[in-house]
Parts: sequence; structure tokens; C-alpha cells
Amino acid sequence: MVNVAVLGFGVVGSGVAEVLATNGAHIDQKVDDFIRLKYILDVREFPDSPFAEKVVHDFSVIEQDPEVSIVVETIGGAKAAKEFTERALRAGKSVVTSNKELVASHGYELLQLAKEHNVSYLFEASVGGGIPIIRPLSQCLAANEIEEICGILNGTTNYILTRMIRAGLSFDDALKEAQANGYAEQDPTADIEGHDACRKICILASLAFGRHVYPDQAPTQGITGVRLADVAYAGSCGKKIKLLGRAIRRADGAVCAFVSPHLVDGENPLAGVEDVFNAITVKGNAIGDVMFYGRGAGKLPTASAVVADVIDAAKHLGKRKYLGWGPGGAGAAVPPEDVASQWYLRLERDGEAVCAAFPKAERLSRSDAPAEELAFLTGEVLTRSALEDRLSGHSPAAAFRVLD
Repeated sequence: MVNVAVLGFGVVGSGVAEVLATNGAHIDQKVDDFIRLKYILDVREFPDSPFAEKVVHDFSVIEQDPEVSIVVETIGGAKAAKEFTERALRAGKSVVTSNKELVASHGYELLQLAKEHNVSYLFEASVGGGIPIIRPLSQCLAANEIEEICGILNGTTNYILTRMIRAGLSFDDALKEAQANGYAEQDPTADIEGHDACRKICILASLAFGRHVYPDQAPTQGITGVRLADVAYAGSCGKKIKLLGRAIRRADGAVCAFVSPHLVDGENPLAGVEDVFNAITVKGNAIGDVMFYGRGAGKLPTASAVVADVIDAAKHLGKRKYLGWGPGGAGAAVPPEDVASQWYLRLERDGEAVCAAFPKAERLSRSDAPAEELAFLTGEVLTRSALEDRLSGHSPAAAFRVLD
């Protein structure tokens, strides 16, 4: 029998317990053993839960129980979750997590700790929720040199942008609607400022390119600066605005990762990804482009990915599941300033003067635009530094890359 302990009985933790109970017979067949939930760690009591008798409040109970082989960490954050993860790994227990912040910030050291103790540290649910991406990237695409990963990695921001595009809601109104529908937290900062997507693209970049890329090495711009004017201008040239996380291997071998709003052509599959859905495209030198699509969050979709890792960990008891990358550092990632692209610019003053500096510019239009407002696509593919040189100190109200 393989005993499992779940740390944290919130949305994801309770979903894991539910999936283990509901699909128990099916899961047992996959492992050819019995997988059973033995403990749930939480500071609260759950007297009305069918799992109430499994709740404990002291992690030491789990840590010191030799019958527990797998610990599922769904606490979140990088404090208590990190401590409990380290203690579990040192106690010879495999750890499965959905904690993107912990993996993005401390993944390398935790993977090394798992290696030292011959156990597994698995985190499929940390990036795409219910979308399988970690396992395909590390196994199915292992024969490829990955050239680029690009994706819609946050359901909240994608929902907000979808409502701005389809319903004409302002950013503030779309955010309020997302909160009312349970798609956004009361404090939505991590989503709308791009921090959540940043953590996810850092995990993917680390896995794809072999060295730990930390969140502070991935410049991040959220969607708080996107206005309905930008939505209208994008639509006038057949494009949609999407918040994308990108990780690119440059021609010189350097890697850069970043998050920012992009204008995406309507024919691009990413343009059709709406509401809370996520999509991740991977470009390999052998396979070309592949895309992973689905619900990036939610109780049962995320729990599905967590339990898949539990099954994997159970199959590899005593023979660690290989997953990992090398150490990070200053040379592991470079800023994206040298990544060239076409640009969308919106100016609320001096628009004609700025536009004149871009001889190949494609001017855009929208109804009821103020007289002083001007928006255009640069027409030319420019690096960030070249763009700023052309701007000559002017500050556009919006400056977004166009996805090629």
C-alpha cells in the first residue's frame, strides 16, 4: 500500500482528496498497488467533511510516519511550504506540488535535495493546472532542442482581456466581473501584474533549456495598462491582445524569458483561446510547433494533474523519477532587449512626429478617437533598444510587441 498525505485542504488539496477517493479503483490499477490518503494537514478542522478523521495539525506526525511515501503540498507560498517540502524530502518521502511560486524560486535546490535522498519531486500542476505540459516537455519532446515556448499562462488575465474584446468592458469592469465569478482573487495583483505567468514561464524555461531561470530574471509587464482603445486598434488590423509568457533560445545560445501583452494575429491559434482557458505552444527543432490547450486552473483540473504525479511517484518508489535542470545564476538568462519584433504603439501626444520616425509604419484607426491620439504598427522588426532610439525620448501610452 502507498500512503499519501496532503498538506493544505483548500481548493486544490480538497480536490486531490476527492479525486483519490472517487477514482481510487482506477488509480490502483494504474499503479498495481493501493494508493490511500492517510493524512490531511491543516490548521483548521473540517467536521462536515468525509475526510474529517484524516486531519492532523502537526507536520511531524506525517514526517515521522514511515508508512507515508508521498506528500502532496498544496499550501502555496514559499515559506511553510518550503520548510515542509524540505523536511519531507529529507525523510525519504516523494513530494508532489502545484506550488508555482515555490518551484520557480527554489526548484533547483529542491530537485537536488530529492536526488540526494533518492525520491521524486514532481510539479506537473504548477504550470498549466490541468493541462499536461511538464511531462510532455521532459519526456515526449526530449529528442528536440527546444527553440521557444510561448503561451497564455494565466486564466484570470485571459478572461479579463476576452471580456474587454467581446463585451467592450473597461479593464476595471472586466476585473470586477472576474472577481464576482470567482476567476480573480480579491487581491488580483499576482495575476494582473503578470507575476503568476512569470513564475510559470520560468519553470518551463528552466526545464526546456537546462538551467534555473529565476523570476527576477524574467522582465514582466501585466495588463493593467491595456485600454479599450488598444483593443479597438488591435481589432482594426485583425489582431487580439493577449498576455503571453515567452522563453526563447537565441541564435547565440543565450536564453531569455519575459511576460508582456502582445498583439496576436487572428489566424494564430493563440488568438482563439478565450475566457479562463490557457494554451502553451512549444517549438522544437525536430517536431516544429505543438500546442497544449485546456483549463489552466480550477479544483478538479488541477487536482487531476496532481494525482497524475502521485501515480508517477508511486511507480518510482525507491527509484527516483528523473526530472531536473542545472543551477541558475547571472548567466542563465539574459534580458529580452535584443529580441526583435514588430511593435504596436499608441500615443496621446506628438503622434505625428513619432510616426514619422517609422517610415514603414502602418497607421491604425478606431471610431471616436481623440484628435491627438495616434496608433500604428512599426512595420519594421526592431529590438527594444532600437525602438527606444526611434522614440527619441517620447513616452507612448502603450507599447506592445506583435507576435510574429
